[in-house]
Amino acid sequence: MNVLLTIILAVQMLSALGMIGLILIQHGKGADMGAAFGSGGSGSLFGASGSANFMSRTTAVLAGVFFVCTLALAYFGNLRPVESGSVLEGAAVTAPAPAPAASGAALIPGTSAPAAPASAALPAATPASGAAQIPTK
Repeated sequence: MNVLLTIILAVQMLSALGMIGLILIQHGKGADMGAAFGSGGSGSLFGASGSANFMSRTTAVLAGVFFVCTLALAYFGNLRPVESGSVLEGAAVTAPAPAPAASGAALIPGTSAPAAPASAALPAATPASGAAQIPTK
């Protein structure tokens, strides 16, 4: 499977480089107008009109190959088994134990305050009136 993915990736990269080269070599539509009025850029390897057809068709074929290779890589990349050996998939998620409530002095670095015993739970404070609550939407 890895050999197939490597071959598809190599074909994709070669088609991308071929497309880049062909697109940079091609003339724009405005370049033909300048050649008609006598500028020296009209001479080409495949003739005045043949180069546009040959290069544009070759670019279209390379674009199709690139598209098919991209779809194949996406398909094969999604077919990987669940046991892929990822570090994150094998890690067991455990929640840390809740820390006991500490006083304000214990939160300041460099000071030592006696730690509250874990068994002593603070009672929940209930407001005497609704004025102390923060309104929520």
